[in-house]
Amino acid sequence: MVRIRPARPEDIPALFALVDAYARRGLLLPRSEEEIAATLSDWIVAEAEGRMVGCGSLVWMSPTLVEIRSLAVAEDYQGNGAGGAIVQALVRRARAAGARVVFALTRAVPFFERLGFAVTERERFPEKVWRDCVRCPLRERCDEVAVVYAFPEDEAGAEGQQRNPGSRNPT
Repeated sequence: MVRIRPARPEDIPALFALVDAYARRGLLLPRSEEEIAATLSDWIVAEAEGRMVGCGSLVWMSPTLVEIRSLAVAEDYQGNGAGGAIVQALVRRARAAGARVVFALTRAVPFFERLGFAVTERERFPEKVWRDCVRCPLRERCDEVAVVYAFPEDEAGAEGQQRNPGSRNPT
């Protein structure tokens, strides 16, 4: 059973190790222990069998736009629901904080689609491009796809936001 909780200061070394393992393979942007510590309140962890098996964080691009990033699950725990539980918890957290739109850049499009996200254009998020993509070594040959979760109008009160086709309420 996976348990999701906010990250704590004692988690920083394990968060760094998990993200770094993916960053060394070019699958995530690297995050230093200092960066993680400075944004610790934006991180959540998944625990199972007495250890951290996954993590993810939110990065606010504007008062209503937030990105899910640094989503990682220990390789020996993939396929056990930790990634989905992390994403759903991050979506709930974003919604509670006032987000109208949650997005991610990913190579795991089907995974996000199963969680109610829809493919969209990367150009829709210039905030991301200027904040992170400019420092990415793959920026000229990026193979990530933008996915977005827009809350249903009755939940978010957003002007004109439509529910994503096939989306489910992540709460």
